[in-house]
Amino acid sequence: QVRLVESGGGLVQAGGSLRLSCAASGPTSSIRRMGWFRQAPGKEREFVATIWWSTGITYYTDSVKGRFTISRDNAKNTVGLQMDSLKPEDTAVYYCAAEDSRVPDNQYDYWGQGTQVTVSP
Repeated sequence: QVRLVESGGGLVQAGGSLRLSCAASGPTSSIRRMGWFRQAPGKEREFVATIWWSTGITYYTDSVKGRFTISRDNAKNTVGLQMDSLKPEDTAVYYCAAEDSRVPDNQYDYWGQGTQVTVSP
């Protein structure tokens, strides 16, 4: 199984920046794409961004376009999320996820435990 561990969360003022990182271990050669999701208290988990592992093609949810940037380092098996111009509504637990190419169901198969991001007014 692929293991994912997030890091980089913390407390920041509105307008500030944070960079999250996700380290993958295990059979990482099977990864097709990786993504970031977030969940605020009392809210459902929502998609934030994704990146295809081989091509680097990215996709973002509208609310973070122009502010967040997802990136990958295939050699180090890591994916990052640079978050700029943060807003209080970005406050959530951020989760890293990975899709296994051996299971072509267009679903994410592995999840990290999450890292807290808090944006104060």
